[in-house]
Amino acid sequence: MAMKNTSDYIEEHIKAILEQVKVAELRRSELASRFEVVPSQINYVIKTRFTASRGYIVESKRGGGGYIRIGRITFSDKHEMVHDLLTNMGDQLTETVYADILQLLFDEGLMTEREGNLLLALGADEVLGADRDAIRARMMQQVLRRLDRKEE
Repeated sequence: MAMKNTSDYIEEHIKAILEQVKVAELRRSELASRFEVVPSQINYVIKTRFTASRGYIVESKRGGGGYIRIGRITFSDKHEMVHDLLTNMGDQLTETVYADILQLLFDEGLMTEREGNLLLALGADEVLGADRDAIRARMMQQVLRRLDRKEE
């Protein structure tokens, strides 16, 4: 089993807060102090683990009274979520964003863990080659279109 690092603990802490409230308003300095890290470590966790492709919306204000607001993106139904992903994902997907979207689909109950792992394997950089980001985006568009039809 992999050892957890400080970023994992910060992520877990923020997710625990989000389970209690719809939108969490956090202070970088307070989190940094709590976990005994520099504020840039908090920025790193927010930037890499609370992204739109993972289902989060983040608003940030820097300065003395600065804050970070994090909330889960909510949709009226799964059809709306799939449609939003199709509309906003673009024609290039990095391996990381592709994996984030697959995780979101799993979290929302739209695919099994096995299906997600198979698609993850097929979408790997070493499998897709030179035009991988465009191929990955087309693959995801097809998956989302299929899921959208399944939801009707």
